[in-house]
Amino acid sequence: MAKTAAALIIWLCLALPVFAAQPSKQAVKPVRPSWSELAPTQQQVLAPLAPEWTEMDSAQRKKWVSIADRYPKMKPAEQERLQQRMKEWAALTPAQRQEARERYQGLKKLNPTQRREMAKQWDAYRKSLAQPQTQFDPPVGDPITSTPGPAASAERQ
Repeated sequence: MAKTAAALIIWLCLALPVFAAQPSKQAVKPVRPSWSELAPTQQQVLAPLAPEWTEMDSAQRKKWVSIADRYPKMKPAEQERLQQRMKEWAALTPAQRQEARERYQGLKKLNPTQRREMAKQWDAYRKSLAQPQTQFDPPVGDPITSTPGPAASAERQ
């Protein structure tokens, strides 16, 4: 009996560190907070994403929660840009989002010089969108203006 007790004690001494080293089930559980589990400040920051929160996987939710946690430390201009981009992202269809992800992966493969050139082009494009269009000049050879419509045919008769 003493031998059995001693063997049991030795086994416990050897096995305890192994059991203690195993992660608990809570630690293994993926971070996937439901919308109601988010703090009110996180909900406020992530409000544009609320409608599709249930559709997101754990990795996406974790990324957005991390961004929401950094939000208070951002400069006001950064906060505004983030809010605008979240609204734009939320408005995209799933196919458009996939295309955006693929383009982003392609941009990551560019060298720094190519990225700077691409950034200049995007900046110029955004500025052109921001300028009000004062006059509409259709392009030369536009099928709308080069082909007479029914009203033009009626005038000739």
